[in-house]
Amino acid sequence: MNFKIGMISLGCPKNQVDGEIMLEKLNRSGFEIAQSIEDSDLMIINTCGFIEDAKREAIETILEVAEYKTAGLISAIVVTGCLAERYQEEILKEIPEVDSVIGIGADKDIVKVCQKALIGVQTSFYPDKKYLLLEGDRMLSTPPHWAYLKISDGCDNKCSYCAIPGIRGGYIERSMESIIAEAKQLAAKGVKEVILVAQDTTKYGLKLYGEYKLAALLKELVKIDGIEWFRLFYCYPDRVTDELIDVIACEKKICSYIDIPLQHCNGEILKAMNRPGSYDELKTLLTKMKNKIPDLSLRTTFMVGFPGETEEQFEELCRFIKDIEFDKLGCFAYSPEEDTPAFDFENQIDEDVKKRRAEVLIDIQYSITESSNQRRIGNIYKVVIDGKDNDCYLGRSYLDSPEIDSGIIIKSNRQLSVGEFINVKITDYNGYDLVGEEI
Repeated sequence: MNFKIGMISLGCPKNQVDGEIMLEKLNRSGFEIAQSIEDSDLMIINTCGFIEDAKREAIETILEVAEYKTAGLISAIVVTGCLAERYQEEILKEIPEVDSVIGIGADKDIVKVCQKALIGVQTSFYPDKKYLLLEGDRMLSTPPHWAYLKISDGCDNKCSYCAIPGIRGGYIERSMESIIAEAKQLAAKGVKEVILVAQDTTKYGLKLYGEYKLAALLKELVKIDGIEWFRLFYCYPDRVTDELIDVIACEKKICSYIDIPLQHCNGEILKAMNRPGSYDELKTLLTKMKNKIPDLSLRTTFMVGFPGETEEQFEELCRFIKDIEFDKLGCFAYSPEEDTPAFDFENQIDEDVKKRRAEVLIDIQYSITESSNQRRIGNIYKVVIDGKDNDCYLGRSYLDSPEIDSGIIIKSNRQLSVGEFINVKITDYNGYDLVGEEI
């Protein structure tokens, strides 16, 4: 009997890559990969455990899948990922429907774990995090024309609010040769857009080569035929070098787009977060990037309600956002995470205050986006087609990353294919989305 295995992968793209490697291992071992819970014999839940909202989503997902098992629709449940690594035995204890819980270092053993779960053998083990799968053949879960490429994992930054170093372990990275080889494999599969991900992409090279090598890596990647766009996620502001800025500015295949999570702009708050920088230092960096990289699309994330954040410091953050005018902005409220230094900080902020501050930032950003979209009317962009909705096509320019950003609603007089690149003239906007027509 060929057992069918399904997977729900939660959280960040790095976790998604881990899931894709596991799926390929299972597929090669003879399991059939199912596309729904109803069609599965066993479900793997690849969890996130970064902040409270992510933990809640993971637990709710496990409980929902557990109902399928209780109803006899599936036979077994395996939980892995960050929540499993973080809470280990608690999941088995609190949710008895779960058959196996394994740490991220055990993902390489996923075939054996699933085989045991299907015959009723419970598994629970947590190898050293250094065994986390950093590379391997993958069954892509993204659409055929774009994919993530993980260049490193783990983190040594030790931001005071962040549980990631405790969950994912210390910083580890792949060789440049390994990354380039995988990018070539993705190109051979028809992938047109590759998004580089890590906990901190800008640190790449320091572990293996003793110096920052992201710019050098990009110079090699752009030589690969077939890939149209490379995109950068999760850059640490202190490590955005002049060389990296120049490479992004000069290489046509590298999107003029950078995801650079800043978390705050106030020097005192950043110091308490164990992050470098200040309003003026960050503004100087971002201004330099904007001046050197034509039409740069800047994405960032800010945290509100960090312990001790005053109204004045929050207002400084609001001024900073208006001053810089980010193209994309995410905002989340500080979540006190056990086993992090900030968990025990005094002057914790009331939840209602956090919520209000987050809403204020989102409102500010919406106004900035609206003005930006107005200015883009009449511009022509190279656009990749992601899908179709009724009579319109949905696509993205270099300005937008898949899954997290807005996009372009496109009218065309001919039939377009997913993954096709076309030129689009912007004629209007609808909320966060631009509207355009093929030319």
